[in-house]
Amino acid sequence: MASEDITKLAESLAKTKVGGGQLSFKGQSLKLNTAEDAEEVIKQIEEFDGLEALRLEGNTVGVEAAKVIAKALEKKSELKRCHWSDMFTGRLRSEIPPALISLGDALITAGAQLVELDLSDNAFGPDGVRGFEVLLKSPACYTLQELKLNNCGMGIGGGKILAAALKECHRKSSAQGKPLALKIFVAGRNRLENDGATALAEAFGIIGTLEEVHMPQNGINHPGITALAQAFAINPLLKVINLNDNTFTEKGAVAMAETLKALRQIEVINFGDCLVRSKGAVAIADAVKEGLHKLKELNLSFCEIKRDAALTVAEAIEDKTELEKLDLNGNCLGEEVCEQLHEILEGFNMASVLGSLSDDEGEEDDEDEEDEDEEEEEEQPQLKERGVEEQESLTPKKIIDSQASTPVPSPPVDVATFLAFPSPEKLLRLGPKCSVLIAQQTDTSDVEKVVATLLRISSVFKDEAPVKTAVHETTDALMKKAFSSATFNSDAFITNLLIQMGLLKSEEKIKAVPSLYGILMTLNHMVQQDYFPKSLAPVLSAFVTKPNRALDSCSFARHMLLQTLHQL
Repeated sequence: MASEDITKLAESLAKTKVGGGQLSFKGQSLKLNTAEDAEEVIKQIEEFDGLEALRLEGNTVGVEAAKVIAKALEKKSELKRCHWSDMFTGRLRSEIPPALISLGDALITAGAQLVELDLSDNAFGPDGVRGFEVLLKSPACYTLQELKLNNCGMGIGGGKILAAALKECHRKSSAQGKPLALKIFVAGRNRLENDGATALAEAFGIIGTLEEVHMPQNGINHPGITALAQAFAINPLLKVINLNDNTFTEKGAVAMAETLKALRQIEVINFGDCLVRSKGAVAIADAVKEGLHKLKELNLSFCEIKRDAALTVAEAIEDKTELEKLDLNGNCLGEEVCEQLHEILEGFNMASVLGSLSDDEGEEDDEDEEDEDEEEEEEQPQLKERGVEEQESLTPKKIIDSQASTPVPSPPVDVATFLAFPSPEKLLRLGPKCSVLIAQQTDTSDVEKVVATLLRISSVFKDEAPVKTAVHETTDALMKKAFSSATFNSDAFITNLLIQMGLLKSEEKIKAVPSLYGILMTLNHMVQQDYFPKSLAPVLSAFVTKPNRALDSCSFARHMLLQTLHQL
């Protein structure tokens, strides 16, 4: 290490905070690659008597540095809190599991009894969960109360590994007479989807001691929501449920409402942007009205709730004396209903709890028709997944009698239908020629149409092989056709794409895509193909590197794309 680097490191370490059993290197941007790089950090750890909390957030730790730091931790039996979020910035995904294994083994060797483990904002994916799986199953985690894994890109596979580890930890700790009593679980922005959420729900049901669950932005639909609701009912101490930005629909909302009736300690309900819609909102309102006297916050914003349902929610909080905030912003109410909400709450002397309604979508009609459309959209994929036996159970008896075990046919899908209402199921039902069909029917001389089509294709991206392959093949066919055209303007394409992604400002008001995960993962594939102009890579890299809230919510996909761009 050069002398100037050592000086810089020493200056940074001079800012290290010590106190209350805590040693903090938080936010020092230390680049610890080798054992030599980590010498000063190790010295601080070794000289700290009674180390109870170690903060390594906001630094970057490589495999070799992790090994020597781990060696220093082997003698720290009093360590209880590991604040290790955002500590692998710029690392390859392959580096993270061995680093975590070294650190975890050290805690086990030390005989530590952890209370808190925070590995949030580390884009380690499913393989990264394997890196601390052994730790979670060990005696070091029998005492764990807080597990924080926000924004780690675990995916369905990682969620299942995590759930199995938690169940094993509970089994082993119970055999020792002190069952795992986890209180706080955080795993937002992890693409857990239904299967990952269902696996974790099984673990939650076994644990039974949860007080806070935060799982926003995980692509969970009503089957996963229903599984979580059933698990929550077996956790009577729950105070906070944050499932923001998942997709309940009426079925999930009704299941969750039934669970809420059984919970007496609930203080915060965050179901914002969860598409509970009017029937779901009414069910939740009934649960609130029947109990939940400790409720402090109810968030049902951006849920497509209409007039009567919103008023029902407002009337349900009449005797909730602890309530501090009711959020109904971004629904479909209209000015008149917004005024009525204020009047109702003023009558309860609770006008101050109502949040802003500035993003109200205005009153809409045809609610029943929309609900029916929603049910059709929901049920069809389920029928496809369940198999003939269950399909028959959902079919009216007279149809069963006449058609025996004939499966319900899927409605035909064409390119226009897919592009109007994209879904993974529709893309797959287009068949093996979906890539050719979409490319043929897209005017690639029109940059805006190419961008719009690309965004619709990428919006259905999933890590599951059939969908992932279909998205990649369709993208390749479309973009190969576009970039090979002499009239196609590549610069205009990347500019328009960045605008639609919300990464570049436009003079016109543009509604950016709701989630960048799909397009980032699709771009990660695109930039590696021969048809992609390498001259666009620096532009894309510059904008994806810039600080942006939408990108922050997809740190795993962002990391993957930047890593690929760097290697081009």
